[in-house]
Amino acid sequence: MHQKLYDAESEINYLNYFMNITILLGSVRSDRQSHYLAYYLEKILKDRNINTDVIDLAKTPLPIFGQEGEDRKNVNHIGALLGKSNALIFVTPEYHGSFSGALKNALEYFSADFIKKPISVAAASAGKMGGINASTQLQHVILSMGAYPLPKKLLIAEIQNAFDNSFIPLKEDISRLANSFIDDLIWFTDAIIDKKLKEKQVTFN
Repeated sequence: MHQKLYDAESEINYLNYFMNITILLGSVRSDRQSHYLAYYLEKILKDRNINTDVIDLAKTPLPIFGQEGEDRKNVNHIGALLGKSNALIFVTPEYHGSFSGALKNALEYFSADFIKKPISVAAASAGKMGGINASTQLQHVILSMGAYPLPKKLLIAEIQNAFDNSFIPLKEDISRLANSFIDDLIWFTDAIIDKKLKEKQVTFN
């Protein structure tokens, strides 16, 4: 007689309690503004009881990928967080029409940890376009790494006027857009966790 390793109740519990979302923040300058967006998204997720980690590359910097003899103390720590994640949010400022170099460097280190994971993109700019060029380029990179770039992006224009010092948005539409953005990520993540769980189900006699 065959018996499933996971029953329906255990599957629901898995989806509800074992979702891990990691926010990878690629803003590292001393006068940065995009971190307000990253930490606001963290708040939304934690308010929904989602296990959430923020990898802030300003606080846990990485050496240039491929360079020998540099301090690599953060590589294993970041790798462990990415390895346990079911989904990710990449948060980047737009610099010269593209996403940040610090974020690209991190992607070189950990590309294997992104395979078959849903990844949403949130971008910010000081101007009125909200980082649209950076976000579009980043979605192409996500796809090339074998991950699943979500179609809905979160673009925050004039980031310097978007949040207060407690990471609370100063404009009502930011809250609405951010929550819709998170809704989509959770929906896709649930679907992919469910699929992976079913693929791992083991039967025995």
